[in-house]
Amino acid sequence: MFSFRKPRNAEVEAAIRAARDPVGGSPPFLSLGNGLQGRKLPVGFARDCLRSRIGEGEAGFAAARRAFAEWAEFDLGWVRVMNPEIPVAVGQVVAVEVHAFGLWSLNLSRILETVDTATRFGFLYRTTLHHAEDGEERFLLEYDPENGGVWYHLEAVSRPRHALARFAYPLTRGYQHRFARDSHRRMKAAVLVEPVD
Repeated sequence: MFSFRKPRNAEVEAAIRAARDPVGGSPPFLSLGNGLQGRKLPVGFARDCLRSRIGEGEAGFAAARRAFAEWAEFDLGWVRVMNPEIPVAVGQVVAVEVHAFGLWSLNLSRILETVDTATRFGFLYRTTLHHAEDGEERFLLEYDPENGGVWYHLEAVSRPRHALARFAYPLTRGYQHRFARDSHRRMKAAVLVEPVD
């Protein structure tokens, strides 16, 4: 899972194949539509939630949807999706490469829920055993026709799974917060550079 070198394509493909079987873990916490909804988390789990306005109007929502479908919310320089050809669909395994602390890691999650309507687009995934964390994360875009705003919701519930993630917990929490901030900035930039019809 952690290495001093970048994961090779063959290693990524092998890990994705191994992650296709159902795995156990903590009970479900989040729903795609409503997030945590005041449920109490067991000891050891942390919740992160960030919501921001990233664009305006139907054109802005369409641009945000296109960016999500291309996994732009993970295209952060130090984080990226290793299998960007996959669709946002239930059952897909998302392979995320992270380069932090001078180490490379490959983290796999399985999509559990999706939504695709005129005003909402997104997905909820759960980490597999091939992930440094145990938990769930939801990525949701919403368009509000009343005020024209395009909103990005990013919510995660997790606890460290890998021994290194537990040992470096304050640092890993810092990187989780950085991921959320960078992801929101990336999505806002993706919407701004899209041409308006």
